[in-house]
Amino acid sequence: MRLITSLLFIGLLACTTAKAAESQFSFTYTTDLLPQGAKEVEQWLTWRTKKQSGTFDMIEGKTAFEYGLTDDFQLALYASYAWTQAYHNGPNGATTPPEQFSMDNPGADEHYTSTRLLGVSAEAIYRLLSPYKDGIGVALYVEPTIGEKFLELENRLILQKNFFDDTLTLAFNFTYAPEFRLVPSETPNTPDEWNMETDVNYSLAMSYRFTSNWWVGAEFVNEQERNSLNFIDMANDAYYLGPNIHYGAKSYFVTFTALAQMPWSKEHVSTTPGVVVDGYNLDVDNERYRLRAKIGFYF
Repeated sequence: MRLITSLLFIGLLACTTAKAAESQFSFTYTTDLLPQGAKEVEQWLTWRTKKQSGTFDMIEGKTAFEYGLTDDFQLALYASYAWTQAYHNGPNGATTPPEQFSMDNPGADEHYTSTRLLGVSAEAIYRLLSPYKDGIGVALYVEPTIGEKFLELENRLILQKNFFDDTLTLAFNFTYAPEFRLVPSETPNTPDEWNMETDVNYSLAMSYRFTSNWWVGAEFVNEQERNSLNFIDMANDAYYLGPNIHYGAKSYFVTFTALAQMPWSKEHVSTTPGVVVDGYNLDVDNERYRLRAKIGFYF
């Protein structure tokens, strides 16, 4: 929380011209890319907290370097890492690590704490249409990630529409991300098993520039986890909604979003018993609250 406060305070100190290539959101991408030859370093920090009982916290970090290969093609490399603590947070009060730490198998009454490098990723975004030239922005996104006992290929369709002389931005993302994770076998004295699932997510975001350099808005995220490579066999769904604020200067930006899970989740055939409580899905990859701060520097 001290780091999040510090990042926001940096934004309050500046009074320079806004940069058009930045994204106003924390969880939703836009079609605004770096111009050719421009460089950017981004730092993300996400705090995820509260399960159905006990104690749970996870802080995820992401450090990225982005480069505008052309005005419509952006590349990036980044590392992701996390710290977590958990105690009596899962179904039936058992200590349960989050999905990113699912290769560990602590005891049901153990105080679990761990820090881990989650993976290294490459990211490519290609813009097909620009909201400034073509009336609507369309971009394609692909991101392979390799980590310890983990593989993922995230794909996104990014849409953007601006209104009122570009003071109001609407963005929509559709994400299809198959992943493979090596988890401990449920049968004693047998090898670990590769678990396959696909995240099918939707996000919708809106942001309004209410004064020079300052934007305020909201983000909505629907996460769906399926135990297949297609769109069947849903295991979990969760819905998040919350406000965001963004400050964009000439050489840097700061963004902060706070999401709360909405009580709209349902149990499905493949849902683990006991993870949906009063409409909240609190499985290993969902929690009640998410807060994310992003800061980026342009070169």
